[in-house]
Amino acid sequence: MKKVLLFSALAAALTASLAQAGEKLVVAATPIPHAEILELIKPTLAKEGVDLEVKVFTDYVQPNVQVGEKRLDANYFQTKPYLDSFNAGKYKDDKAKYLVTVEGVHVEPFGGYSKKYKSLADLPNGATIAIPNEGSNSGRALILLQKAGLIELKDPKNALATPKDIAKNPHNFKFKELESALLPRVLNEVDLDMINTNYALEAKLNPTKDALVIEGADSPYVNFLVAREDNKNSDAIQKLAKALTSPEVKAFIEKKYNGAVLPAF
Repeated sequence: MKKVLLFSALAAALTASLAQAGEKLVVAATPIPHAEILELIKPTLAKEGVDLEVKVFTDYVQPNVQVGEKRLDANYFQTKPYLDSFNAGKYKDDKAKYLVTVEGVHVEPFGGYSKKYKSLADLPNGATIAIPNEGSNSGRALILLQKAGLIELKDPKNALATPKDIAKNPHNFKFKELESALLPRVLNEVDLDMINTNYALEAKLNPTKDALVIEGADSPYVNFLVAREDNKNSDAIQKLAKALTSPEVKAFIEKKYNGAVLPAF
């Protein structure tokens, strides 16, 4: 009888322990600010029964690929134009496999940096400008250059513009296209370097002070929590979305990044 009671007690303790552990959620993120924000909310999610594991990536491709392959549950690093471009390129017309946005969290105003010049007006004719080679990020950089009056695009609103879509280049600028993660490495080699803010922060650049040109607070490029159609409404994903848009996260973003990252909620 005692053995039966002991077994029952152990079983109950194990059940309680499992219930307390809750559901595991593995989320991909780039280091700054995404992974830092996710690390901030780990304790909050743990109290709600969600065990959050953050996997850090330094590229923009694998976080989407691995979520699509169900090796990861979600990711947090990208804008909707980038996600749209990825879905169309990876899955083409098979929309059932498309990754989906869950919640918009923050904006990282995109900027242009230079170690050689102190203003855009100083750029010489024929200057080399480095830009991302991914469709949506390329378009984002070129649209910003157009707003600064340096070039004119055939379609000023083309979010997927590339240098081939430039209609007027009066200063004969040359464009060097690289993966976004590599752009900070060529800062000393080019005249103007168009860098995503997360990579700028990793390179110890201060977007609000160092950028020669930068998007305003009205930037439409919100960074989203992204998941799959089959898990976007799960309890754990929804708890994550709520935690990412909490007053705690808003205060953290405003204090830590001092305008280089802006809450979108």
